Amino acid sequence: MPTLGDALLSRYPRFSLYNSPYPAHDLGCAVDLYPDRDDDLAPSPVAGTVLDIQERRVPEKTYAEATDTVLLLSVEEEATPGLTLDGNEYDEEWVARVLHVDPAVAPGDRVEPGEPLGRLVRSGFFAPWVANHVHLELRHRGANLLRARGSPRLSLGADVGITPIGWDGHGTVVEVGETYVRLDRPAHPGDGWAALASDEGRPLDGGLRHYAGGGRFGSNAPAAGGREEPVTLLGQRVGVARDRDVTWGDVAVRLDGEPVTGLSLFVGREELGAKVVARGHDHAVGDEVVVDVVPTDDPARLG
Repeated sequence: MPTLGDALLSRYPRFSLYNSPYPAHDLGCAVDLYPDRDDDLAPSPVAGTVLDIQERRVPEKTYAEATDTVLLLSVEEEATPGLTLDGNEYDEEWVARVLHVDPAVAPGDRVEPGEPLGRLVRSGFFAPWVANHVHLELRHRGANLLRARGSPRLSLGADVGITPIGWDGHGTVVEVGETYVRLDRPAHPGDGWAALASDEGRPLDGGLRHYAGGGRFGSNAPAAGGREEPVTLLGQRVGVARDRDVTWGDVAVRLDGEPVTGLSLFVGREELGAKVVARGHDHAVGDEVVVDVVPTDDPARLG
């Protein structure tokens, strides 16, 4: 199981293993790395040599480009701080699959961690409220490198401590987009990695509940016997977890009592604040709002 340490992740202000509809994220087999917002360059997460670049058509979206690329790099583990690669059954080198980049590199080029691979692109693989990011998977060279599935689960290193931040659902709008609002709470503690916590005190990741599942951090290994545990948020049971993997239940997220698309959950190093996915909202910066979660089988509560 490849392990991502703090030296790799800390080059990016935010990351997420589960907050995407792309198949590799279903079980945390890929990580989305969000660079600084003011930069449209895609910093390489690994050291290695470019093996191949494959252009692919993507789902047609008005906000996205017509194609994306699969950028394949042979990985130099020793030259990539924060990356640990276990052996694999084929005893072959590991390859990084990088998506959402218009490459400025070519096969044969060698890159160092943090060096730009090219320009970040908006892809039809992700939704309009998703910020530009670098998608990373790790796969052995003998595998099918172009399939959307097939990468092993990613583990977080012991040095990646994620502080769970509780929240009562209240906040002030500090940023708006056409399809989302971001709140000032829950507030980042000011140091290290942090994420919105479940009521049980576990950091959460993923799209609640616009994607089928998400994740909770605190352990990388599968739970013994696949035992299910409830996951609650804002006083409402929102799903069940088998250790790190969460399946969302039949719930709806509301903003000031109105159903919205959901909550976009991630891990942040510099900022946090709930990101509420709300298409067609009419909120403005400075508005005081309340978020809650209700079961979808209760029409009266959904208004």
